[in-house]
Amino acid sequence: MPIPVQNDWAPVLKKVEDTDAYQELKQFLIDEYNTETIYPKKENIWQAFEWTPYHEVKAVILGQDPYHGANQAHGLAFSVKPEVKLPPSLKNIYKELHDDLGIEPVSHGYLKSWAKQGVLLLNTVLTVRAGEAHSHKNKGWELLTDEVIRALNERQKTVVFILWGSPAQKKRALIDETKHKIVSSVHPSPLSAYRGFFGSKPFSKTNELLIESGQEPIDWKIPEDPSAE
Repeated sequence: MPIPVQNDWAPVLKKVEDTDAYQELKQFLIDEYNTETIYPKKENIWQAFEWTPYHEVKAVILGQDPYHGANQAHGLAFSVKPEVKLPPSLKNIYKELHDDLGIEPVSHGYLKSWAKQGVLLLNTVLTVRAGEAHSHKNKGWELLTDEVIRALNERQKTVVFILWGSPAQKKRALIDETKHKIVSSVHPSPLSAYRGFFGSKPFSKTNELLIESGQEPIDWKIPEDPSAE
């Protein structure tokens, strides 16, 4: 299961691919995909990197692990394909987006427009067994996503890191906060959203920080027609 990404993420990911830890993860994933139902599909694992090249990253939304329901995960954290029902976490994200910026929720959960504007929609763990949250935790993915955060931390231009939930917040130690910015809260899942996600205003805060650093803000409004993205 080689890493297929061909853009400027390739040297970053290649550095990880050559480690013993990644080789162990690769063998684990081969076994899992052969014997279990795993999300996302193999061909979608690297979607976030393919749609948001390294030098185009303005912000990172960092979650936990992919959705573990049928046909939900497609390689972008919190996003689902247009025909898939909105998961509860994404409904809460849309609620906060509305409360923060007055943006009306769309009927689908396809976040490609964010990815194409430089928002890396990344989980700390990139695969999961069907119906079993955190089932691929501590199998090696965290080492890869640590390296991704380190590589972004090396960028001179400011990156805004949006850390949702404790697995994401553990990455804070890898970020130079004199150069980059952090927006942090609990995870938007129904279990925790009322403990500090609602009212955290991550979208307006991110745009303020981007403007302060001389960058174009993100247009967080998602097209109602997903094919328009």
